[in-house]
Amino acid sequence: MADVRYAAHSPLDCAVRSACPRCGKGHLFEGFLTVAPRCDVCDLDFSFADPADGPAFFVMMTVAFPITALGIWIELAYDPPLWVHAVTTLPALLVGCILPLRFFKGWLVASQYIHKAEEGRLAKPATGAGSRPPNV
Repeated sequence: MADVRYAAHSPLDCAVRSACPRCGKGHLFEGFLTVAPRCDVCDLDFSFADPADGPAFFVMMTVAFPITALGIWIELAYDPPLWVHAVTTLPALLVGCILPLRFFKGWLVASQYIHKAEEGRLAKPATGAGSRPPNV
């Protein structure tokens, strides 16, 4: 079988389009946030993908903290009744946090593929002539 070459894709481009990081055409997600098992175009196995809590962290840093600060400012500046927060701050927080999760998850999965991220490993100490034994 011939070695198929794929053009390089930007992680941000893949995230915006929710596309496969290898071919740029297949779907990255099965549902809203569920990563597909394989690309439906190039058959890339997505089992390498492990964004863990990364998307939630980025959403909290970019969306949740500013909206929460806005809610606190509204409370301190205007002292509105609770229902005002229920119809302004709460929906802004929910929509603002849920919608970008898919983008950030796609960005992290594409970055893992493009940068060939792997699980971290500890380096074994050097042994041989001139190396010192570890302190015990």
